[in-house]
Amino acid sequence: MKAAVLKSLGSPLVVETAPDPVLGTGEVIVDVVATRVLSYMNEVFSGERNYALELPIIPGPGAVGRVRTIGPDATKLSVGDWVFCDPTVRSRDDVVAPDIALQGLTAPGPGAMKLQRHFRHGSFAEQMRVPTENVRKLGQITPEEAPQWCALGNALVPYGGFLAAKLQPGETVLVSGATGNFGSAAVSVALAMGAACVVTPGRNEAVLADLVRRFGARVKPVRLSGNEDDDREAMKRAAGGPIDCVLDIMPPSVATSVVRAAVMTVRAYGRVALMGGVGMAGGAGLELPYPWLMRNCISIHGVWMYPPDAAGRLIAMVRAGLLRLDEYRTTNFDLDHVNEAIAHAAANGGPFKMTVIRP
Repeated sequence: MKAAVLKSLGSPLVVETAPDPVLGTGEVIVDVVATRVLSYMNEVFSGERNYALELPIIPGPGAVGRVRTIGPDATKLSVGDWVFCDPTVRSRDDVVAPDIALQGLTAPGPGAMKLQRHFRHGSFAEQMRVPTENVRKLGQITPEEAPQWCALGNALVPYGGFLAAKLQPGETVLVSGATGNFGSAAVSVALAMGAACVVTPGRNEAVLADLVRRFGARVKPVRLSGNEDDDREAMKRAAGGPIDCVLDIMPPSVATSVVRAAVMTVRAYGRVALMGGVGMAGGAGLELPYPWLMRNCISIHGVWMYPPDAAGRLIAMVRAGLLRLDEYRTTNFDLDHVNEAIAHAAANGGPFKMTVIRP
C-alpha cells in the first residue's frame, strides 16, 4: 500500500510503498477514505511538542473509511461498512485504569508505548489496522461526504469534557478557548447537548461574531481585556445567571491568569473540566484558591479524550440532526501532497476549518 512515513523528527514525511497491515484477532483492516490533519501536526513532526513517538511511523490519528477485513470476533461489522476509526486505543487488561495511546500520534507512558508498538501506524495510508472496539459504524454515506465526517474527531474531544462534567440540558456553559479549533467545536457540542446558554470569551471579535451568526442568541460572546478580575466579571454578566459548567480547552501558549479568570466564574457546586494545554510548555501551573474550591464545593475534572462509547453516541447525535458537521469547510489533499497538507493545516487552523487527506 501507499503510505506517508515519518522517519525522523524535523524531516518531511516520505511517501512510499509500505507493507499492507496484517489482520489479527480483535482487529479490523479499514480502507482509509479521508483523514484529518491536525493544525499542530507540524509541531509534532518537528519535535517541538515532544510527543512520544517510536519511529519510523505512519502518522495520522483517526479516519473515515470502509471495512476491508474483519476478525473472527466481530459480529456486527461487515465488509464494506462505512466506519469512523477512533484513534484512542486503550489497553484491554485493566478496564479501571487502562493505558491509552493515540494511534498515529502519541503514547505517553511505558504502557501506552507498548500499545503503540503494535497499533503504531495511523491513517496517512491507504489502509490501517484498528482495534475492533475502535471501529464505529456510520451508516450509509457517499465518498464525497467522508471528509466532513472527519469532523467527529474535533467534536469528540470537548464532548468527552462535557460528559465528565455531567452537562445537563438547560444549563449554562462557559467555553474557555471558544475561538479556537477545538473550542469552537465545544460550542456546537454544548448546544447540541441542550445547553441553554454558552458564554464564549475571546479576543478575536470576528470569530466571536461568527459564533453568534452560526448558532444564534444562545451564544453570549465576551471580548477579553486581559485584566483577570474585569474579565471574570464580564463573563458572569454575559451569562445572565449562574454558570453551571466551565470547559477549558486553551492551548499551551495561554497565560494561567486567562484560564483562572474563566474557571472562577463557575457557581457554587459547579463543575469544571480541564482539557487544555496550560503548563505543557513550561512555566507556572494553574493556581486556584483552596478556600474558594472548598467552601463552594467546586468539582474539578481533569479530562483527556473521552470514554469508549462517546464516538457512537456522537454519531447518533449527528444522525438525529442535533449536531451539524456541515459547519466545517474542508480543504482536501491527496497522499502524494501530504507535506503540503501539513503546512496548510498549520496556516489554516481556525474555527470550523479542516484539512483532509484522501488517500
